Amino acid sequence: MALMGETITQIVIPVAALVGIAFALWQWFLVSMVKVSNDVSPDSNNGYTERLLEDEEENVDGHAVVIKCAEIQNAISLGATSFLFTEYKYLGIFMAIFGAIIFIFLGSVKGFNTQSEPCIYSKDKLCKPALANALFSTIAFLLGALTSVLSGFLGMKIATYANARTTLEARKGIGKAFITAFRSGAVMGFLLAASGLLVLYISINLFGIYYGDDWEGLYESITGYGLGGSSMALFGRVGGGIYTKAADVGADLVGKVERNIPEDDPRNPAVIADNVGDNVGDIAGMGSDLFGSYAESSCAALFVASISSFGINHDFSAMTYPLIISSMGIVVCLLTTLFATDFFEIKTVDQIEPSLKRQLLISTILMTVGIAIVSYIALPSNFTLYDFGVEKPVKNWHLFFCVAIGLWAGLIIGYTTEYYTSNAYSPVQDVADSCRTGAATNVIFGLALGYKSVIIPIFAIAVAIYVSFSLAAIYGISVAALGMLSTIATGLAIDAYGPISDNAGGIAEMAGMSHKIRERTDALDAAGNTTAAIGKGFAIGSAALVSLALFGAFVSRAGIKTVDVLTPKVFIGLIVGAMLPYWFSAMTMKSVGSAALKMVEEVRRQFNTIPGLMEGRAKPDYATCVKISTDASLKEMIPPGALVILTPLIAGTFFGVETLAGVLAGSLVSGVQVAISASNTGGAWDNAKKYIEAGASEHARSLGPKGSDCHKAAVIGDTIGDPLKDTSGPSLNILIKLMAVESLVFAPFFATHGGLLFKWF
Repeated sequence: MALMGETITQIVIPVAALVGIAFALWQWFLVSMVKVSNDVSPDSNNGYTERLLEDEEENVDGHAVVIKCAEIQNAISLGATSFLFTEYKYLGIFMAIFGAIIFIFLGSVKGFNTQSEPCIYSKDKLCKPALANALFSTIAFLLGALTSVLSGFLGMKIATYANARTTLEARKGIGKAFITAFRSGAVMGFLLAASGLLVLYISINLFGIYYGDDWEGLYESITGYGLGGSSMALFGRVGGGIYTKAADVGADLVGKVERNIPEDDPRNPAVIADNVGDNVGDIAGMGSDLFGSYAESSCAALFVASISSFGINHDFSAMTYPLIISSMGIVVCLLTTLFATDFFEIKTVDQIEPSLKRQLLISTILMTVGIAIVSYIALPSNFTLYDFGVEKPVKNWHLFFCVAIGLWAGLIIGYTTEYYTSNAYSPVQDVADSCRTGAATNVIFGLALGYKSVIIPIFAIAVAIYVSFSLAAIYGISVAALGMLSTIATGLAIDAYGPISDNAGGIAEMAGMSHKIRERTDALDAAGNTTAAIGKGFAIGSAALVSLALFGAFVSRAGIKTVDVLTPKVFIGLIVGAMLPYWFSAMTMKSVGSAALKMVEEVRRQFNTIPGLMEGRAKPDYATCVKISTDASLKEMIPPGALVILTPLIAGTFFGVETLAGVLAGSLVSGVQVAISASNTGGAWDNAKKYIEAGASEHARSLGPKGSDCHKAAVIGDTIGDPLKDTSGPSLNILIKLMAVESLVFAPFFATHGGLLFKWF
């Protein structure tokens, strides 16, 4: 038995979650100390106890700037809130319909029978009826969906609360602005990690009241939690991505290329929509996405454990090992955050990116120690795990290595992503240099960089899969995925920091702040672009491991002995599955293109028809541009969402579990490559443009200044990359996870009633 008994386990998990929530609220309180209000008096200095740095705000009315910041922040917040509420109305309808489908499909497995039945894996025991599994899977789905929606919404509210505060703190120095942006990101990171853990823990205990000793049924129904999380994440990512990129592409093409005005210039009609998009796409979408990854990896690990010796022996602390890892992760991330906000002070621009990278390294090192402690006290020294019909003997230190290799693989993916997307290194500088000969060579270099950036992450994932599977079968892969996500609070903090800094720069430009303030916010934003790319790398890498773990759980639950690619049923699934990421990417990119076309036409119309707009004497019509992005994203998110949701249902029902297994394997192998290359290509083009704009080195100055032919070529590359890095790329990891978890949830139905076409012919 484990050293850590059930009583201690029942205390440790909720306490860790509550500590995470309390820490998030404390960070929020510290951010709120920076005042943004329309009613500050001209003499109040906006509540500052420190005077602004000399000459920073020369010829600028400080009081007017604060009022302007408050107005812009309010407009962005209202736009983002309005969009999310509209989107959630559609998602509410989807939740109700899909919840009914889950109940009907799973309930029909045994003809809605209410009698107890022999367990699937322990035939000598009686388990709860299939109808109960249908009901509780539906409830778990709704809980996961609501938690995912809440995660995205809270993240957006925090970001829109913090953006103007970051701008105002930039007047006092780069360090103050950095801490405000990072603390705001930490609020989102800790709230999401802690609330996800707490809801899952409470769900398990409440479901356990009914299920009692039937842990097999309990944890099978809990998999609905992961399905709910990822379903909402898909629509949040796709809808938010289309919204933000339609506005961004429209604003850049007309404003920067045609009219030669700065980014975020208040004369540009699409500028508010662009800033709203940063929050609904990069914040709300990313929050839902990583919550989905966390929920799925936890559910996969819990399900596989429930049919192993942990479940058979009813060893609660060992059974909840995945949740204890997440609890330790919250504590580790809390300590790590202090290194960025309290232990080290940012004084110069070139310290920003190293500080963020240091967060990744510190959290990984501390978490490795934490995993060792958890593995020693929560697991028995020897146990057996289910390995496709046979029992595999495992030791507790085997699981330590499984979780640790997932954790360190995540760090390797993060650092590789940073190398290929940061303008501090040669790959992005080479892309920037290629702009000398125009947009065509920029596009060629960017695509080549994206393809090359796939190599190291794939090798890291491959090694993690081989080692973890060799040591602990499918359970090893699922906890390796959890290891990669164990520092999710830190990962989300540095990821959310990016859009907050981006918004801060936009507000500085629109509020008419001095050039020096804009230089600081640009430096924060450039580092944020890299951290956003790192966050996407983590999401994609963890998605690969999560999907493989879910795939293994699906194969076990569907009763498939082997997945033989030489059989026609499997191979047709494999080749169709490998095609799906391309079909999905085509749909999302065309959606961005269609919406951007409408945005470009509207921005051009306003510049051509509103007298005095270009001279700054008249105000643009921001509301029309916001409406174009909103309408386009809500309309265009439905087809790609339907493709992902319906594919497993159609494949499993009409072609059977073997073909569906092929579809899942094909989409996993293809989707990971496309997602990494798309995200990194877009990130590199964005930072190549910023490298030229900043002009921080002799080489960069030789390519500039803003408005030069070289800069215009870089803007075109950045514009092409926008839908790649913020719509298609990040959404693909949800595609492979969602199809896998959906297949697992519906596995009982597919195993019983699937393969209709092959039965008929």
